[in-house]
Amino acid sequence: MPVPQRLIVAITGATGAIYGVRLLQVLKDVADVETHLLISPAGVMNLQHELEIGRAEVEALADVVHNVRDIGATIASGSFRAHAMVVAPCSMRTLAAVAHGLSDNLITRAADVTLKERRKLVLMVRETPLNLAHLRNMTAVTEMGGIVFPPVPGFYQKPRTLDEMVDHTVGRVLDLVDLHHVGETLAPGWGGLNPATSGDA
Repeated sequence: MPVPQRLIVAITGATGAIYGVRLLQVLKDVADVETHLLISPAGVMNLQHELEIGRAEVEALADVVHNVRDIGATIASGSFRAHAMVVAPCSMRTLAAVAHGLSDNLITRAADVTLKERRKLVLMVRETPLNLAHLRNMTAVTEMGGIVFPPVPGFYQKPRTLDEMVDHTVGRVLDLVDLHHVGETLAPGWGGLNPATSGDA
């Protein structure tokens, strides 16, 4: 039996909890993907405030759930063969901890492991406006091989609803972690302004 691709998903205290939830919803019935979920205490607060849902409802969407305080969990080790990690959304506090290698909870430890093992780490950082500390931390993570992905909506697909905007962003993230077969259903590739002639010299 083929080993599923393991994707670590963390939901932290930045606004935009819908991104992490939608990511889990999309992957729940994908047979070849195994999701490992982490939710910070502030992430739980945002789930309740922004989406009016509780921890248990979100945890039910994941294949495996980890406690953020459990530094001895499987995902804290590089020997655990995770495919990639997505922090959706990523608070500036979590970004700073990853940028400086603090590994002070299981979210930042798993992110550190992802970087050291040269696997894909996508941080959906959410804050505006950005101060110099934010920008320097983004630079540090990028230099270490991480991908900083602010969930900025794209309007070229002419979204009609908030759900369509969220789906497009989630689809792009799935593309980044090489789950193209899932992501392309949410975020079809750009066909050009003139598809019939876009290949002409």
